[in-house]
Amino acid sequence: MNAQVSARILGHVNGDETRWLEDEEQEVWLAYVAATSLLEGALDRQLQRDAEMPHAYYQILAMLSEVPERTLRMSELAAITQSSQSRLSHAVARLERKGWVRRKPCPDDRRSTFAQLTEEGFEALADAAPGHVHTVRRHLFDRLTPEQVGQLGEICRAVLGGLGVDGSVSLADALTRSGRPPA
Repeated sequence: MNAQVSARILGHVNGDETRWLEDEEQEVWLAYVAATSLLEGALDRQLQRDAEMPHAYYQILAMLSEVPERTLRMSELAAITQSSQSRLSHAVARLERKGWVRRKPCPDDRRSTFAQLTEEGFEALADAAPGHVHTVRRHLFDRLTPEQVGQLGEICRAVLGGLGVDGSVSLADALTRSGRPPA
């Protein structure tokens, strides 16, 4: 946060011990927010255009494809996708209508439901994956040197560590093990 803004804010907050961002940190933060927002938008537009699914639905299908029997409890899937239970339920209902996911009751816990990726859903994911990977590559990895890719990995693992997640495990394992409630 630049000095003028932080001084003005500090004038309104008595006794505040906030460590305001230095100018360079503020620039990096704003660049990070812009890059992640624009990348997410590009991924969503590509998937909508080429596969007729939003990025959030692609993530649901991808997470289900990575687990045994392509099946997860809805609560675990919500944690992995960082989605609320109600948002996930709505998304899974739409995916069910497409025939890509089915819900199954949990035999040992009547309160739980499983989401299972169908063969049609796996085929839809497989069809969408090349375009998605091309977009990720074009907007992210093709812009970086191999050294920068390594640095980005280190940075992401450091940030994950600060969020209480082991950056060396899979995304699904990291999010379900973090103990964090879905966002």
